[in-house]
Parts: sequence; structure tokens; C-alpha cells
Amino acid sequence: MKLVRYGKPGAEKPGIIDDDTLRDLSGVIDDVNGTALSDETLDKLRSLDMSELPEVKGNIRLGPCVGNIGKFLCIGLNYSDHAAEQGLPIPAHPILFFKANSAVVGAHDDVVMPRGSKRSDWEVELGVVIGKTCKYVSKADALDYVAGYCIVNDVSEREFQQNLTGQWTKGKSCDTFGPTGPYLVTKDEIEDPQNLAMALDVNGKRMQTGNTSTMIFTVAEIIEHLSQLMTLHPGDVISTGTPPGVGDGMKPQTYLKVGDVMELEIAGLGRQRQEVKQDA
Repeated sequence: MKLVRYGKPGAEKPGIIDDDTLRDLSGVIDDVNGTALSDETLDKLRSLDMSELPEVKGNIRLGPCVGNIGKFLCIGLNYSDHAAEQGLPIPAHPILFFKANSAVVGAHDDVVMPRGSKRSDWEVELGVVIGKTCKYVSKADALDYVAGYCIVNDVSEREFQQNLTGQWTKGKSCDTFGPTGPYLVTKDEIEDPQNLAMALDVNGKRMQTGNTSTMIFTVAEIIEHLSQLMTLHPGDVISTGTPPGVGDGMKPQTYLKVGDVMELEIAGLGRQRQEVKQDA
């Protein structure tokens, strides 16, 4: 299933994509959030007669595909080829940082560079959405706790991230720096999360080309590791790292400018498109 949240920011309604048709789920669930991501609720949604759900027509905004995200956890330097382009060693354990929930926007919303931004950058990433409470799980069982997957653009202000004295979160949490969606694709539709082609273009030029097969730590290994440190709850999102091709790793380094357009794609998970604006 492809679950969505549609409508104006802060007033999104739950929906489902039936072939290419958007249908409303408001009469079935309140939102696409942690409460709705249990196996039981997802099975209920699968059993619906889609033709009986109201069709939503028109030019409809798709909001973040998960509402009321609990924790937005991010894994750094998780692709061997990306670590190489940054000139950094392969980490012994998953590098963890957090992205503020206030950064989350829809897949096609504008990305707004904050005041003082000098080095805003792009990062296409596989997002993992937790579906049930998860603590001390093994790698063998970890994927049983996943509700589905989505695209995340882990937009990053490198000057804030690297030079403002502190952790990476400073450069990762600016408003609009977490486009998420367009869909939450349930895990039954993704045969292997470790074999998904990924790409990101800026102004029509390919910047990132990669595959989740080059992850240093797999989705299952990440969930195992994180669940030893904290309880993962339904509706938590894990952004699992980016392949090579970020602006910070280029020679010369290249960063986003006002008017740039980012387009992201991961196999089976749809596409994102954001235009870059400047904060007032």
C-alpha cells in the first residue's frame, strides 16, 4: 500500500493511492501516524474495497507521509562510497544524530535556506518507519518492527553542521530540512530494502546515484543497534544515510542556491521535488 497525508500544512487528512487515484481514508483512520501503523490496522486497510472510498480530485498537496513523528533518527556516513568521498573512515558503529521534527515537510514543499546559510546541501536517503514498539531486538527479527519505507531528503547546512561548535543536529534541523514522502510504502511492497536504486538531481543534473546495497549497516542492523539504546515507537522515522554525490564532497564544493530544484527518487518509493527559497 501507498499511504499518504494530503491537504494544507497542519490540516492533512489520511489517504491511500489506489493505482493512480488518491482516495480518502478519513472514515477509517484518523491519520497516518503511529497509532495507525500496527499490523492489525494495516491488515484492515488492505482488506478495504477501494472503490468504496471517496476519490480525492484536483491539485492536492501531499504532506509528510507520517504524522506526529515521534523521533526522527538519522544515521551518518552509512555508505562506504560516501565516507570515501568525504575522506572519513568507516565507522565501527552506526553514527546517530537527530533531526528536529519541526524540519519535517512534504515531499514537494519548498526547502527554505535559513538566514546566514552558506553551505546548504542535499542528501537522498531511505527512510524507515517503525510500526510497533521495539526494544532489544535482534537483527534477525528487526524488520518485523518496520511498517514501511519512504524517501527522506536530509537537507544539511554544512557550515552550521561543522563549524558552529556542537553536534551535527545544528546543521540538520533547520525548518523545512526534512522533506518526507510522498508515500509511506508498506514493507510488503518492498522485497529487499537493501537493493533499492537511489538518485538525486539538482536543476536536472544528476548529483547522486546509489543503491542501498552499499550501506555499511543494513536497515536490520541499524534497528538492532538503536533498539539496544532506546525504545523505538510506532511512528518513529529512521533516515539511513546517503550515497556519494553530495555537494560538500565535490571538487570544487557545490551548494544550493535560491531557485535551485532538487528531484529525488528511490525505486518503489516515488519521487520528491523541492524548490529552494530563502528565509526572510
